[in-house]
Amino acid sequence: MAGKMTKYTAKMDNGGLLKLASLGSVLVAVTLIVVKLAAWLLTGSVSLLASLVDSIMDSLASLINLLAIRYSLQPADEHHRFGHGKAEPLAGLAQAAFISGSAVFLIFHAVDRLRYPRELEAVAVGIGVMVFAILLTLGLLVLQHFVIRRTGSTAIRADALHYASDVLTNSSILLALYLSSLGVSWADPVFAIGIALYIFYSAFRIGHESFQHLMDRQLPKEVLDQILSAANAHQSVLGVHDLRTRQSGQMNFVQAHVELDQDLSLEQAHTVGDEVEEKIKSILPGAEVIIHLDPVNNEGERPSMRKPAQN
Repeated sequence: MAGKMTKYTAKMDNGGLLKLASLGSVLVAVTLIVVKLAAWLLTGSVSLLASLVDSIMDSLASLINLLAIRYSLQPADEHHRFGHGKAEPLAGLAQAAFISGSAVFLIFHAVDRLRYPRELEAVAVGIGVMVFAILLTLGLLVLQHFVIRRTGSTAIRADALHYASDVLTNSSILLALYLSSLGVSWADPVFAIGIALYIFYSAFRIGHESFQHLMDRQLPKEVLDQILSAANAHQSVLGVHDLRTRQSGQMNFVQAHVELDQDLSLEQAHTVGDEVEEKIKSILPGAEVIIHLDPVNNEGERPSMRKPAQN
């Protein structure tokens, strides 16, 4: 499957891949809602209801993702000079809120079922639906992880996180349905509570990651080390300081002060700055890089560092 997918997506740019993954997520979520609703009505399983509610939340979150990604891919305009990339982490926060709300609903419903148990019906139908849901979700995850490797999208990563949790929760529901068919009446609501707690955990991870992006957290340390190594590798660069980075959607931003010999001409210094910028862009393709050139003397001092002369 991965080979065929690579063949069909090789010519797509990041924007096309993001839209494909978002659309696929919406279609899968809607399909799962329909089949799980039918299965829940037939079986009365509260763990199946938990999975149904989770799929409804998935569909809402995926729809938010689809809209957010389309907006985030719009180029910078007069009022948004740094682009619209932060729409992605905003979508992630919205997902976290939706997922947390569904978890609260599930816990209340499961506790009620523990107090007033009822025998499940048409368990075989429920098991068949969950097997179908697992296979369909695994197919979507293959696509999503391919897109994440190509784009690094926060929104798709958040979407993939709760679809990955779906595989685990759906597997646990299979076990709960099987145990219930053996007469273990408490298995169904207890598994539903476990699913709700896991959903809470997933919501926290999604919300934390999205919040960090909105707060302009710097890029990972290994990326910073690569940037510093590439800049310092230039033969004319005497040092690099005040490196600052952030990510906004698909766009990375890098700012750095590069120290050069003060005797270089303006044209030479400008050329060095351009070459350093290209080195950084080779590490972060498409990044917006701003290089500030600082002149230094033979002792490694910048003019601004010199003490004023004493009268």
